[in-house]
Amino acid sequence: MAEILQANAFLRAYKKLHDNQKDAVDQAVAEIVRDPAIGEAKRGDLSGVYVYKFDCVNQLFLLAYEYDPTTRILLLVGTHESQHRRRLAARA
Repeated sequence: MAEILQANAFLRAYKKLHDNQKDAVDQAVAEIVRDPAIGEAKRGDLSGVYVYKFDCVNQLFLLAYEYDPTTRILLLVGTHESQHRRRLAARA
């Protein structure tokens, strides 16, 4: 089983979600733990970051993460808005 680490930005966003949204995020995390290559690999400055898109209560959510064989690092979660992209770009 892989170790799951959560970045502060992920934790802040996760805490603001409703319970049904948290359930959808938890399912997405389980998918990433099972198959970390499921997400889309980013290129350039964001090399090494993967983004998994999933349905969260009829809304498209993105979960940004990094991984190695033993660890999954959850970076960000949220809707596909410009704010999400700015946060992801600021990480690099």
